[in-house]
Amino acid sequence: MGLSLLCTLHCLALPLFSFLLPTVSSLSLEDEGFHFLMLMMVLPISSFALLMGFKNHKNSKVLVMGVLGLIILSIAVMSGHDLVGELGEKLLTLLGSGLICYSHYLNYKNCQPEENCCCHNEVSAYHSGGEN
Repeated sequence: MGLSLLCTLHCLALPLFSFLLPTVSSLSLEDEGFHFLMLMMVLPISSFALLMGFKNHKNSKVLVMGVLGLIILSIAVMSGHDLVGELGEKLLTLLGSGLICYSHYLNYKNCQPEENCCCHNEVSAYHSGGEN
C-alpha cells in the first residue's frame, strides 16, 4: 500500500517540485529507469500481499482488482508513453496504483473483524524465516 501511495505522490507531486525546485528536476526521477525500478519493487511485494489476503479471506474481488491494477501499472511503465502519450501514461499509472492501493486497503479491512488474522502472522513468519 505504501509503494502505491509513493507512486501516486510521485506522479502528482513531481511536476510541482520540478517547477518549484530546479535541483529536484536534476535528480532524473522522470527517467524510465526509475519507473521500472519502482515496478520491480511493487510487483513481487503486492503480488505476495494480495495472494496472502486471498488465501486467508477468499475474496476474489480484492484479488482481481489488485491484479488488474498491477497489469495496468505494468502496461503504463513498459509502454504507456508509446501507446497513449505522456498524459495517458500518467493516468494509467494513477489508475493502476489506485487499484492496487484500494485492494490492499480492502484486504486490511478484511483483517479488522478478525482478532488473530493470519495474514499478518504469515508475513511476519515469512520475513523472520519461521513458521506460523
